Amino acid sequence: MTMKEKETHELYPEHPCIALCDPLAHLLGAGEGYFVYHFWDAVKLSGHACPTVAGAFLMTIHGLKALYEECTPIRGRIRITVPGPASAGHNGPISQVMTLITGAAADNGFQGLNGKHARNGLMTFGEPGKPFIFERADTGQRVGVSYDPASIPPHPDMNGLMQQVMRGDADADVQHRFGELWRERVVAILEDDGKSTITLSHVD
Repeated sequence: MTMKEKETHELYPEHPCIALCDPLAHLLGAGEGYFVYHFWDAVKLSGHACPTVAGAFLMTIHGLKALYEECTPIRGRIRITVPGPASAGHNGPISQVMTLITGAAADNGFQGLNGKHARNGLMTFGEPGKPFIFERADTGQRVGVSYDPASIPPHPDMNGLMQQVMRGDADADVQHRFGELWRERVVAILEDDGKSTITLSHVD
């Protein structure tokens, strides 16, 4: 990692994070197949950081912790049901972050090796208005996960700064201030670690 990459990486907290074991990675020689995912991995995938990306990251962590408790989650053996189509709201970006961490993919996912390790079909898009559902493929245990960042609102100056940025008349100082306040909210959401924003629910 270059110094510039390291400095960028440190813009966001290292925790929360989550470790998973991927048997396919191990089989194909990617070390022991253990991966630790930090928020920065989701940022690199998305190309930006925002409350939605933070929410997708936190929902995945809390969903997996609820299913596996003290055990290491098994990547590629987790099913996810997204509420509504991929094109609705933020479902597309959220589902991509969830795929990154869990391996669960829609029809475009990896089709497996000789009937094993398939990732396609592990993510489906269900009815709007419901929570995201995480399910262990081995036990069938399921949990619903919802996210609402309203309890961690943006800085009072954000609305005015955003309007200037959207109009295209924001100077360098305004753009810098906007970016800093935007990042500060994302950091606050991560540091809260879902205590104020994540709700888990029982799913039959």
